[in-house]
Amino acid sequence: MADIVKQILAKPIQFADQVIKASGDTSSFRQECLEIKVKTEKLAGLLRQAARASGDLYERPTRRIIDDTEQVLDKALTLVFKCRANGLRRVFTIIPTAAFRKTSQQLENSIGDVSWLLRVSTPADDRDDEYLGLPPIAANEPILCLIWEQIAILCSGSLEERSDAAASLVSLARDNDRYGKLIIEEGGVAPLLKLAKEGRMEAQENAARAIGLLGRDPESVEPIVNAGVCSVFAKILKEGHMKVQVVVAWAVSELAAHHPKCQDHFAQNNTIRLLVSHLAFETIQEHSKYAIASNKQAMSIHTVVMANSSPMLNEQTSTNDDEFHSAISHPTGNDATSQMHNVVANTMAMKSNVPSNGNVQLQANNPKANNKNTKTTQNHVQQQRHQVALTGTSIKGREFEDPATKAEMKAMAARALRYLCAGNNTICHSITESRALLCFAVLLEKGPDEVQHNSAMALMEITAVAEQNSELRRSAFKPTSPAAKAVVDQFLRIINKADSELLIPSIISIGNLARTFRATETRIIGPLVQLLDDREPEVTSEAAIALSKFACTDNFLHVNHSKAIIDAGGAKHLIPLIYFGEQMVQIPSFILLCYLALHVPDSEALAQEDVLIVLEWATKQNHLMQDSAIENLVFEGKKRLELYQSRGSKGYL
Repeated sequence: MADIVKQILAKPIQFADQVIKASGDTSSFRQECLEIKVKTEKLAGLLRQAARASGDLYERPTRRIIDDTEQVLDKALTLVFKCRANGLRRVFTIIPTAAFRKTSQQLENSIGDVSWLLRVSTPADDRDDEYLGLPPIAANEPILCLIWEQIAILCSGSLEERSDAAASLVSLARDNDRYGKLIIEEGGVAPLLKLAKEGRMEAQENAARAIGLLGRDPESVEPIVNAGVCSVFAKILKEGHMKVQVVVAWAVSELAAHHPKCQDHFAQNNTIRLLVSHLAFETIQEHSKYAIASNKQAMSIHTVVMANSSPMLNEQTSTNDDEFHSAISHPTGNDATSQMHNVVANTMAMKSNVPSNGNVQLQANNPKANNKNTKTTQNHVQQQRHQVALTGTSIKGREFEDPATKAEMKAMAARALRYLCAGNNTICHSITESRALLCFAVLLEKGPDEVQHNSAMALMEITAVAEQNSELRRSAFKPTSPAAKAVVDQFLRIINKADSELLIPSIISIGNLARTFRATETRIIGPLVQLLDDREPEVTSEAAIALSKFACTDNFLHVNHSKAIIDAGGAKHLIPLIYFGEQMVQIPSFILLCYLALHVPDSEALAQEDVLIVLEWATKQNHLMQDSAIENLVFEGKKRLELYQSRGSKGYL
């Protein structure tokens, strides 16, 4: 940096020396040239002072100011050379007096600019407390110089001054998107990241908040990521104060929301795992029977048998289940667990090297047990306790944070996960293979409003990816998965209640999972059909879209689901929506009715509701027939209805 600045300063210093030398040997306008010489000498002194302090100078304003100064000195040198002309050359050389006034003023401005540059680049310990003001160069763009000043303070100020400078940049970035671009262009990201790593809590918060605001411009995210924001944020999420982690999680969500390409960069720095850890903290018991086993923990048949053969562990699992029920509602209902379920639970607890209950005490239930094996097991439990203690110290006092901060941390962690997993199959796999699904289920039921909203939106993004990826559907949302059951139960609870802001994301998520439900799953269709009756247009539209995913041809069980929709009264709700509903409701309702006619054409309920007449009417409505796919669907549905319902109760021909 110092070498670059010295190279920038070399040419203007050379010009200044030439102006000083030429000003003393003029044949005309000597007084004016003498004034130029005095000001140039002062400017040359400041330039040499800047060269000596080149290591402390802030490069961006240095380039801008020195370039302007170089142009001024070049013009001054040209003017002075004209005053040295003799003979006929002097006669034919015209020098307006205004040129001297203009050059003198430009030199004065350059002196002010370089003086400001030296003051703003001076380390905080050596600088006076006087207000720096704005340099003459700021006349055309005062905000730019204000940004320069704050970034210079970030580079060389004290920790307190750097914190205040970051807060000023937060204010500028929040006020205007263009200011945010200027902060990035002028090199503000690197000192902000440095402050986020080294500063005190308030300074770290200000730095992280500034970076999050800068990330609202999609074009600005890439340079922020290239500056190393992912590793810095990951370290804070792992070791920082929770209040700082809240702001960092929010900043991650902003960067991922406006530039999805940065998702993988964050994933490579373990951001997903750290966010899930914050989500799970005090949400679920990490080693309860509902914990999701890691794929890295291979469980052999021998391990399962040994786990099942331990009376102590079986007894302890039962005790731990009671504690879990008292703390958190059973995600899959209150049915008694099977012996095999206990075996798997005990095995996961053993493989995770943490006992199911922190107060496990070995009991000699079998008097004929081998004393050597008992001693070995006791030593193993002591090692486990030691590991638990070490793990607890790494939390750095998170359990002592106030409830509001904990809730905000969960809300921001869920928000960050929402945007990180959006459209990203790999990250969705990572999230579903962790404890996140179960955490989301618990938070949907018990969390504060913001936590519930962000959890629902995160699940909506995950299910949207699962809808397009069969492998993710099979691995994360298979019907036998306790976590998947817990999530679906919460969605159904919200849909049945039907008075929550979480209703629409829950409907969308259930629709995304339409291909995962078995034919014997009878809880889903009825509540969705009820939402077609006298609801807000947004709710009715999403309910119709979700039901269409159950009844569409791509769904293997489309016939079963179509019959279930008809049996729940779907046809009678759809017909008035098609006739009288808003356009956002008409089209999805019409598509759903076409699927029902296509798959269950012999339904007596469809005949009773005059569905064939409805379809014939719809074919004459231009706004319903704009899509060729809908035209084909209507044609096939009408053809099937005409074939089967000619023998219907109303005698269609």
